[in-house]
Formats: sequence, C-alpha cells, structure tokens
Amino acid sequence: MSNSLMTRDKSEARKKGMLAVGALGGTVLFAVAGWPIMTVAGLAGTGYLTWKWFVFRAKRGMRF
Repeated sequence: MSNSLMTRDKSEARKKGMLAVGALGGTVLFAVAGWPIMTVAGLAGTGYLTWKWFVFRAKRGMRF
C-alpha cells in the first residue's frame, strides 16, 4: 500500500511530537520527585526533541 508523501510526513511529525510530549511528562515526574539534576537533564532532552519536531515541520512547510 502506497502512502502519499504528505501522509507520511504528518505521521512522522505526530511521532516526533508525541516523543517530545512523553519526554516532557518524564521531566515533570523528575521535578515532582525532587530530582533537580535529572529535571535539568530532562529539560535539555525535551528541548532537543521539541527542536527536532519544529525543524521537521518547518522544512516541510507544515502548519503548527
């Protein structure tokens, strides 16, 4: 079955977005647990994943 390029890009963007949201959820758990070093590391990872999601969508001209 052949998917259109736009459908594949939307699916890939959704996966990248969900990964970033999941990382944010884990970071919040670290913050609630009172682990400041892991919280900072989690924020850095979440920022990176969010940046990758943003750049992916921007390069393909997708709306936000």
